[in-house]
Amino acid sequence: MKNIITILTVVLTLVLSVLGFFLGGFSLTALQKETLNILIIVCMISMAYCFIVGEITTNNSQMDKLWSILPIFYAWIIAIRGEMTIRLMVMAVLITIWGVRLTINFGKKGAYSLKFWQGEEDYRWIYLRKDPKLNKRWKWALFDLLFISVFQNALVLAISLPMLAVMDSSTSFNIFDILIAVLLLGFIILETIADKQQMSFQTKKYSLLKENKKLEDLPSPYNKGFNTTGLWGFSRHPNYFSEQSIWVTLYLFCISAGVVSYYFFNWTLIGSMFLILLFLGSSQFSESISKKKYPEYSDYINQVSKYVPFRKYRGPKN
Repeated sequence: MKNIITILTVVLTLVLSVLGFFLGGFSLTALQKETLNILIIVCMISMAYCFIVGEITTNNSQMDKLWSILPIFYAWIIAIRGEMTIRLMVMAVLITIWGVRLTINFGKKGAYSLKFWQGEEDYRWIYLRKDPKLNKRWKWALFDLLFISVFQNALVLAISLPMLAVMDSSTSFNIFDILIAVLLLGFIILETIADKQQMSFQTKKYSLLKENKKLEDLPSPYNKGFNTTGLWGFSRHPNYFSEQSIWVTLYLFCISAGVVSYYFFNWTLIGSMFLILLFLGSSQFSESISKKKYPEYSDYINQVSKYVPFRKYRGPKN
């Protein structure tokens, strides 16, 4: 059943992306083309930085550090060049709130350093480097170039492009824009709560482990090793659910601005659709690690939905 859902998610995402490209081909104005060229230059500089510095330092979290920072730059470049209309300002402010919060949260994990290229590396890159398919130096360098540096940078630019689409909109800021802004802010708050709950759980767990205790000797719920409290008792990845929802919601501004074609599509939808695919793969990989580390995690998977908060975790079934 889970494999069927995964396949359907992939197929639906790709179909929506194709529809967005072919049915929503609005023409860029001269201003939009010039702005897009600036954004592409920034993106290419970031690609080069992430690959070169990642290879030299063997710390492949360079893009992880920039993930929450680059959209802020993209947003304000577009807003300023779009003459700071109300809609562009609202979108830029919301993206800034999202980016600043996520940057602070990532910084609490030790990801940033005064020497920007240093700091804690995402644990998933450490696991992936040991994978037989990637454990040779040239294979990892190719993966670093194509996926970490090029694809992820291109994706971050792509999810920001709904702002580019509304630059020259003749539709005034309206009630639908306000509702979309409130919805987007709601998802930012939801992601904030999810991250805070996870941070509190993990901090307490590792604090208890430092007292020379084994995981199974810790008090409940820390003895499981993974968080099942708060939002995490209803969704295995409430933060991922919120993150994907934020960028899909940002696209809705294209609809309120009247810059969509048939069936409410335009090609800037592609970014948020491919973001969904990225998180699908990322969540599957992180869960494969958790299943190896924590005996009860498989039971948690069977009881709790991956993204949308739906079913509450009831504990291991006897």
